[in-house]
Amino acid sequence: MKKTKRKKPSMKRVFLNRILVLKILLGVLFVVLFIQLYDVMYIKRNTYQEKLKHLQKTIIYQDEAPRGRIYDRNYQLLVDNQEILTITYQKPKKITIKEEIDLAYTIANHIQLDLSKLYERNLKEFYLLLYPKVANSKITKEEYAKVDERKLTLSDIENLKISRITTEELEKLSELDKKAALIYYLMNKGYSYEIKKIKTKEVTDEEIAYIVENMDNLSGFKISSSYDRVYLYQDTFKSLLGNISTIEQGLPMELKDYYLEKGYSLNDRVGLSYLEKQYEDELKGQKAVYELVNNELTLAKEGIRGNDLVLTIDINLQKEVEKILEEEVLLTKNQANTKFYNRSFAVIQDPKTGDILAMSGKQAIKSGNGYTIVDCTTMILTSPMTVGSVVKGASLLTGYDQGVVKIGEYLLDECIKIQSTPKKCSWKTLGNINDIEALALSSNVYQFKVAMRVAKANYQYDRPLVIDEGAFDIYRKMYHNFGLGVKTGIDLPIESIGYTSDSRAPGHLLDYVMGQFETYTPLQLSQYITTMVNNGERIAPHLLLRIHQSKEGHELGEVIAEYEKKILNQIDTKIEYFNRIKQGFYAVTHASYGIGHGYFSNQNKGAGKTGTSESFLDTDGDGVIDQETISTAFVGYAPFDEPKMTIVVTSPDVSYPSSRVDYTSMVTRRITKRITDYYFAR
Repeated sequence: MKKTKRKKPSMKRVFLNRILVLKILLGVLFVVLFIQLYDVMYIKRNTYQEKLKHLQKTIIYQDEAPRGRIYDRNYQLLVDNQEILTITYQKPKKITIKEEIDLAYTIANHIQLDLSKLYERNLKEFYLLLYPKVANSKITKEEYAKVDERKLTLSDIENLKISRITTEELEKLSELDKKAALIYYLMNKGYSYEIKKIKTKEVTDEEIAYIVENMDNLSGFKISSSYDRVYLYQDTFKSLLGNISTIEQGLPMELKDYYLEKGYSLNDRVGLSYLEKQYEDELKGQKAVYELVNNELTLAKEGIRGNDLVLTIDINLQKEVEKILEEEVLLTKNQANTKFYNRSFAVIQDPKTGDILAMSGKQAIKSGNGYTIVDCTTMILTSPMTVGSVVKGASLLTGYDQGVVKIGEYLLDECIKIQSTPKKCSWKTLGNINDIEALALSSNVYQFKVAMRVAKANYQYDRPLVIDEGAFDIYRKMYHNFGLGVKTGIDLPIESIGYTSDSRAPGHLLDYVMGQFETYTPLQLSQYITTMVNNGERIAPHLLLRIHQSKEGHELGEVIAEYEKKILNQIDTKIEYFNRIKQGFYAVTHASYGIGHGYFSNQNKGAGKTGTSESFLDTDGDGVIDQETISTAFVGYAPFDEPKMTIVVTSPDVSYPSSRVDYTSMVTRRITKRITDYYFAR
């Protein structure tokens, strides 16, 4: 049987079959798509409209949240916030340059502005916008051709236009033009999405009313609230409370990136100095958050004031200390031999906790025929001086600790002479004295002889002095352990460590141990005396006592943090050495031969150490020291048996030896006595 051959389908038929399948598939897809569209447009219409609203939601943050309040240790309010109204602008979407210029002119007709903030560059840029044809005519065809040749950029062309605008052309602009130019500049300063501050000070009721009543026509303009710091005790302690950036300034440019990374906006205000800067993270508030949906603004999250700080400062004591300093500095400037004197400082601490109870500096500035007193408290942290004999407690303790001098040991006070150098003496020849008398009489020579023993020197009168230079390291280590020549650890963003030298000359070692070689700040001296009181326990001084969570109204919220006593080091030596130094300090103020009488009233039973030093000034600002002066200092504590307070008072350049009048004001003693009398009489 023969098999019949099956005919192969033609290519045309195959093609038509495939077209049919594709049509069926497309038909199915269109049906599915229609069903989906019907579902979206009719069945689930409301659901998707709600989702669309959510996608179109705009988050808006409050312009500024109030900062935390600051109180003294007795909960007296020192720093609060005061609400102020400002005129602001936020660029709307798709607004044109012409529309913004028109807005600027409209606003300029209704508000007053300080035109001193309008720079010539801003005015010229505005001129280019007002008169583009005039501006374009200032560029030659050749210069435009260079843009095509990529030899000039469009920015170069704009700068050329600005540089060619003449003074005569600018003078044709009216006062209204200038106001509009300033407003336009403020409207476009910074990032486009940010809220711009147009007027922040002395906004009148009429200006507020105009903006509010015409907001529908003043696209982007509105009245916003901001806050200013209010100081309840005016200038008292104000310098160490610190400053915050202005409304116009916002973030400081040098720290812009740092704060932006932490989530700040460019127009946010931050602490710039001292406590406001140190505790920025605690003091800053949290802005309220609003949601804008379909032009309806709703509050999504309440704004919160920053946390409140309670300081160690006793504001009543602080006020009295400042008053005493002002009076005494002014009185001293009217005394003899005070040509180069102009300031004194005082620091009062609780030695057991490190709390700073008060600290102040006052300076007399020449004004007409008299003097004006200004605050210089920050110099307590940043202005070291040669302090003199107040450091002799640390020097003598070093001798005890090194085993080169015994408690009660007598040494002969006589002038020391190193070959090729002047004699080094005490203020007078004191004869054979022991360690207590050496402190009470402020003997230099006693310290010299102890230092030469520490340095393993074989002293001979008017012969070269060879020392073990390691003695500098021994003394410096002890001084550092007392807080002299190192940072104190205070909770403030800035402090100086004073002047130090690499010199190892034998004569400089003798200068070192009597406080005539390196310089220290009043704050370092305060840490030194508190360390002595605490038998070698060095505590970081501090101004923060505790942090309270912010709360509505004027009540303090719960405590969220308390300052913990920070022990920096412990001087490892015998307790009897500290007790011996303290006996010497008591003799300074109470022994019949002590030179520190009058620094404390007898009933206060204070102890301490005086210091008089040679200082040097550059009086004409040429970088060359040209004037020797005398500075005085005192470090002390009271009562002797159970200290409640330590006090440091310094008065740089209180007299000068080249004067024809041999007189040194006792301003340091007067200040010390007045402050301690007030402290214990409260």
